[in-house]
Amino acid sequence: MEILVNLDVMMARRKISSGELAERVGITPANLSILKNGKAKAIRFSTLMALCHELSCQPGDLLEFREDGVAKP
Repeated sequence: MEILVNLDVMMARRKISSGELAERVGITPANLSILKNGKAKAIRFSTLMALCHELSCQPGDLLEFREDGVAKP
């Protein structure tokens, strides 16, 4: 089981750069990169809320649960 982070997909759809999003959300570009690359062990609800606000999306648009070996349809 794993949680996939689709932040890069949503950023591409909204045409926003990592630097700009990090500044708007109030996190460092390095921490945003960790989130984007799926290396994060956790995310604060306040950060998730700020990301959703800036990207005009829902948490489910950014986070996806996937069973082992099950491809997305």
